[in-house]
Amino acid sequence: MKKRGLLITFEGLEGSGKSTQVGLLASKLKELNRQIKVTREPGGTRIGELIRQITHNRENVDLTAVAESYLMAASRAQHVREIIRPAIEAGLIVLCDRFIDSSLAYQGYGRRLGEEAIFQLNKLATDDIFPDLTVFLDITPEEGFKRRNGTDKIDRLDLQQADFYKRVYQGYKKIAGKNKERYFIVDSHQPINTVADKIWKKVVRMR
Repeated sequence: MKKRGLLITFEGLEGSGKSTQVGLLASKLKELNRQIKVTREPGGTRIGELIRQITHNRENVDLTAVAESYLMAASRAQHVREIIRPAIEAGLIVLCDRFIDSSLAYQGYGRRLGEEAIFQLNKLATDDIFPDLTVFLDITPEEGFKRRNGTDKIDRLDLQQADFYKRVYQGYKKIAGKNKERYFIVDSHQPINTVADKIWKKVVRMR
């Protein structure tokens, strides 16, 4: 019987370095000949990427908080069934840039829809799939903005007011406090390689 794989998710504010750290961890795992799958949310599938075009398009300023929440959950539902569950069942290590905690933080706290309401909305979407490890790249909203400023990656979510990101950041802290057994918090103000080394030491201790 094939050994079940793992789901490792990366969370944090814009500018925290999630994509960079996912790539660095993926490279190290490949060096050990581990089978991996790198993916992201919203997105990861053809349908998910189409949804991402809606949620991240700077022109869609009229997208409501509730509609945004359902779109994120829809992308996740497709992602779990098409990519994540099959990969885990095949024994792969899945590295996912954002998962359900992003919805809890951004829509639950940032949009003020409530953590419990967003969790219930996503119960069907996740299909009982939950991260084995969540790496939270801890960076303040102010530093995150500095890192993003001047890049060509500014999207609709980057245009939110500072108070929105303060609520998201505080939301992440609350979520992490409730899920200490799976959350690994790394100070992302540190040099990239320092952060990567800390994540690697945590991951290699997993089964």
